[in-house]
Amino acid sequence: MSSNSYFCKEYNAMEFKKIIEEKSEKAWGMYLPHLSIDCVVFGFHDATLKVLVVQMKENNLWALPGGYVLKTENIKEAASRILQQRTGAANIYLQQFRVFSDLNRSEGFFESFDDTIWNKQRFLSIGFYALVDYSKVNLIVDEISDACEWKSIDELPELMMDHRAIFDKALITLRKQLNHKPIGYNLLPEKFTMPELQKLYEIILGKKLNRGNFYRKMLRYDILIKLDEIRKGGAHKAPDLYQFDAEKYQLALQNGFSEGW
Repeated sequence: MSSNSYFCKEYNAMEFKKIIEEKSEKAWGMYLPHLSIDCVVFGFHDATLKVLVVQMKENNLWALPGGYVLKTENIKEAASRILQQRTGAANIYLQQFRVFSDLNRSEGFFESFDDTIWNKQRFLSIGFYALVDYSKVNLIVDEISDACEWKSIDELPELMMDHRAIFDKALITLRKQLNHKPIGYNLLPEKFTMPELQKLYEIILGKKLNRGNFYRKMLRYDILIKLDEIRKGGAHKAPDLYQFDAEKYQLALQNGFSEGW
């Protein structure tokens, strides 16, 4: 490592530490102690299920978007605020799925800090998964991060603390709830093709689905509206475009879809 690179790395570490210490002083008065939120944000783009991750400023580790709960807000309000600050998007679909409470799950990351630092205390983290329309998200890099990016679920970088375990549990939960939550409705754009819908289901389920059976089952659910439009471009026959019938979709979710995958 060159002397300049070493100096920059040391400077970034000092800058990060200073920011954390300054934020810590305010945090004790603003937030509920020992409670944090971590969000697994799913988006669907280019036939790939993606997850939003943040690279922390002082090292190469990545993290899930997260934050703390203001004393004046409930848990879901906190999750919505945290994600709006990171994505610029409001009214994001959120589903709480688990509390992560292992000893030393986060304290070690702040080992070099004084024990009085807010972030170094023991935190129980409430896990939410979020489903967003990829095209409507504007990623925001804050003062303690160097990057905020979408990564394929099959190519996730090394995650800090227990964030990999949080992601794994979120994906398992998403898979289990595919028939009971508006997953396709929130991940796909307003207009989509049947192959795009099938691909989304296959990625979440982690298995191939028979094309004919999938199409028949989806049409039998009576939750889709076939549009008088086609997806233009490409060498093959242009596929038909569909959109969800929002009222029928919600009604179907209340009763649960009659068949699993």
